[in-house]
Order: sequence, then structure tokens, then C-alpha cells
Amino acid sequence: MSYIVDFVNVSTVGLESSPVADALAGLRANEARYFANKYDHVFTTHAAADVPDLVAYVRRVLEEERGLVIASPPLEATEALVDGVRWTYVFYESGLAINVLYTLEPGGKRAVGFKLSDGMDVPEELADKFKFARQKSKLAGTIRGSFFVVKGEY
Repeated sequence: MSYIVDFVNVSTVGLESSPVADALAGLRANEARYFANKYDHVFTTHAAADVPDLVAYVRRVLEEERGLVIASPPLEATEALVDGVRWTYVFYESGLAINVLYTLEPGGKRAVGFKLSDGMDVPEELADKFKFARQKSKLAGTIRGSFFVVKGEY
């Protein structure tokens, strides 16, 4: 099942099993607004079970780059190719959102970003490895985020 993320009327569709579903929906809507405003791209998510290749891709990058394994089940995933950049997102039940930004041109920007929904604790697997900065969002409340640069080829 796919869902076109509406950042005007925020919905928890597909995220209902998350204990922070409302905050995660706001975080997902915040990402949708970014893509709409910056790239004129419609942000469409899919149930994680329907796009196992996207979930596996993000899992592989995390594991190979930093030895990270996310304990929370993935709920939704999406991928967008805009302006020569492959953006792959996975939204987890815990309220965590992970994106892999991968510029297709050699030498371009490549990074993994982590965003935590408002009210979510830092996951144990990330707590001692990353510092999270805060930013305010009308859609998502307070978002805490961190990132690391991808060095490998994916």
C-alpha cells in the first residue's frame, strides 16, 4: 500500500502501531514538505513489507558503514531520485526516521541522517555513537537529528 504524504492535513496512516504515531506522522509530513518545496516532488511512502529492497539497502549501509543494527521494526519506506541524488527513507515504529542521501555522481555528497520524533528517546544503538542537535518544526514539534558521512560505494 502506498501513501501520498499530505503535509497540510497530517495523518498517522501507516504509522498507527508506533507509540509516538502523531509525532512520527509530523516528522514524515515535515520531510514531505521539504521535498515539495525544494524539488516539487510528491513524497509517497510504502509499507515496509512492500518494499523490502529499500529497507535492506538502508540496513546494509548502516551495518557496513558503522556496524549499526536498528532494533525497532520498520513501518514505511520510500525512495526518491531528484537532481541526481538518491534519497532513501525508512520510518521505524520507535519514531526514528533514517535517510540515506546518495549523490550518483562520483565525489558527490553521501550521508546517513537520523531524525527522532518528538517524545522519542534516543535508541540504545545510537545513544553512545551520535550527538543529536535540535530543531523546531511546525509539523513535527522538536526534531532531534544527527548524521554521518558515507564512505563506501552503494
